[in-house]
Amino acid sequence: MRAIEITGPGGPEVLEWHEVPEPSVARGDVLIEVAASAVNRADVHQRQGRYDPPPGASPYPGLEASGVVAAVGADVEHFKPGDEVCALLSGGGYAERVAVPWQLVMPVPERVSLVEAAGLPEALCTAWSNVFMTARLRKGETLLVHGGASGVGTFAVQLAKAFGARVVATVGTAEKGERVRELGADEVVNYREEDFAEKVEADVILDIMGAKYLAGNVRALRTGGRLVVIGLQGGRKAELDLGQLLAKRATVHGTTLRSRPVDEKGAIVRSVVDNLWPLVSAGAVRPVVYASVPMAEAAKAHRMLDSGEHVGKILLVR
Repeated sequence: MRAIEITGPGGPEVLEWHEVPEPSVARGDVLIEVAASAVNRADVHQRQGRYDPPPGASPYPGLEASGVVAAVGADVEHFKPGDEVCALLSGGGYAERVAVPWQLVMPVPERVSLVEAAGLPEALCTAWSNVFMTARLRKGETLLVHGGASGVGTFAVQLAKAFGARVVATVGTAEKGERVRELGADEVVNYREEDFAEKVEADVILDIMGAKYLAGNVRALRTGGRLVVIGLQGGRKAELDLGQLLAKRATVHGTTLRSRPVDEKGAIVRSVVDNLWPLVSAGAVRPVVYASVPMAEAAKAHRMLDSGEHVGKILLVR
């Protein structure tokens, strides 16, 4: 088969479409003939040599994919060849075929095309597991989403509104602010012009920046607030005012998704299907697709992501 290989740490030019060995299919695996994958920030970090795949994972980038089941392992009962599915991956989505444990495979929801479904697994599982399963956002509370125009951000905004929360999102341009408002954000803060910590009081904060925003996030938390850090785009180390944290009786959670054991990720996948697929099928939550790029031209898609101009997901299509 063919897949995108990372020929060495560097820019988008190191992504090349090569002939590679077929994936092996274990007893509990589903082999998917890939229709599409999607670009995530973790793929960029892997390309740059700053985020190695977990042990045993595919060396090729791609944390989600959609397609048609080509074969199943001997122990798989829930899927059969010909099923249209999407899946949460530890790697390997930028390829013609990928093998994935059955626990991480989901049926394509109604009213979503097979290609669009590639943009669901990683961002929806990330938003749902962190905002709702970890931070326990409740109806009537306020969620602050940093990077509201990102793949995860666009889903977090929609989900929070669907469950009755008030949503504030940070964005980098007025145009992105308008798009995020269209998705349901009650307020947007342009981080290039305003200090979010001066404007926002939030019960839950979903943060992709890490160190750069830590102090401001703690200031913006209400009493009993929950900060969930899922990215380190603004650095790894910062000073934390524990006195302020204690006074607010607040909590800070740091989480990742990719490296979790299959059973943990499987529990998240099942929760997403049970709780969110009805919303997706009804059109209340939808993938926001910025662009679709041929998979062999993954370098072009990475340049789009690197530019920071996108809103939502960039898909790689076979």
